[in-house]
Amino acid sequence: MSEPSSSDTPLTATFKVKLDGGTISMATVGQAYRFLTTPSSIEWMEFRSLHHDAVSSLRGAAENAMLAAPATNALRTLLARAGLLS
Repeated sequence: MSEPSSSDTPLTATFKVKLDGGTISMATVGQAYRFLTTPSSIEWMEFRSLHHDAVSSLRGAAENAMLAAPATNALRTLLARAGLLS
């Protein structure tokens, strides 16, 4: 099993998120997975179901690059709903 946080599988889109006065860029499964699973100032409880879907999709994409498109869509949905897309 591949470790999702170290996956270099590219997402089908690059996301730029403004957070705490800086911009975070996510272009790979690993970058997105770390962003969603590392404790930060973002509280995901309000978006618990979408967060779970995105993390699960990223885990799948880390194992199988063919799942990068659904993972990108799940991540896009979560970030858009949370109002984090810049």
